[in-house]
Amino acid sequence: MTIDFTATAALITGASSGLGTEFALQLARRGADVVLVARREDRLRELAERIEREHGVRATPIALDLARPGAAAMLRAELDERGIRIQTLVNNAGFGMKGAFVDADAARVDELVQLNVAALVSITRAFLPDLVEDGRGALVNIASTGAYQPCPNMAIYGASKAFVLSFTEAIAYETRESGLRVLTLSPGATRTEFFDVVGTEDAAVGRFRTTEQVVSLALDRLDRRRTPASVVSGRANSLMSRLVGVMPRRLVLAASGRVLADSAG
Repeated sequence: MTIDFTATAALITGASSGLGTEFALQLARRGADVVLVARREDRLRELAERIEREHGVRATPIALDLARPGAAAMLRAELDERGIRIQTLVNNAGFGMKGAFVDADAARVDELVQLNVAALVSITRAFLPDLVEDGRGALVNIASTGAYQPCPNMAIYGASKAFVLSFTEAIAYETRESGLRVLTLSPGATRTEFFDVVGTEDAAVGRFRTTEQVVSLALDRLDRRRTPASVVSGRANSLMSRLVGVMPRRLVLAASGRVLADSAG
């Protein structure tokens, strides 16, 4: 059953680029007001102006560093003060690091865990009661194909996305009797700024997909009568995620280690 997003509001984190921008555009195209959250205020304002001009919905930019402790409470308080009630939440904000964990910058590691895990959990908890009570929208948390196996040389990133996958699938089960649709979206290599932050496209595995393809897949799955708890973007990626689930763990680790070691070289 297709979701009717008209007269609803969607909150998208990491909205200043990549998948976040594409989610904002596609949800606005389907009639949702959008709340755009990221650090880069200039980009958010440009996107908000574009959305309001092209789609005639309300777009609210909020510049906020979600890696700051307490950011979820600040975001909730800001929306309460503005009188904005959220029906759909897309937790897209996050970043990756490449290299051996022993050499990783400790402050950067803490920032990754705070943003990819702690902030996602806190934001979900802050808005989930409203999403469940309303029951018209969706919760989408962005994981990765890296969630399905250990990722040597991207250990923290892969582990953070494994957490997102497990956490969101559990929430999907817990809320299954409500009207809320809950989906974990696991993209593979996608044309975004992700690899600019990582520092190289060599960390990519498989064929690149566009943000439009990835977001369209997510919305298609949300529109189904029985929304799956998770979806992997791309047929090859989907097949690989199923294969690693049945392969011996030591073989998965060895294969993943070779691929990422080769990309590091």
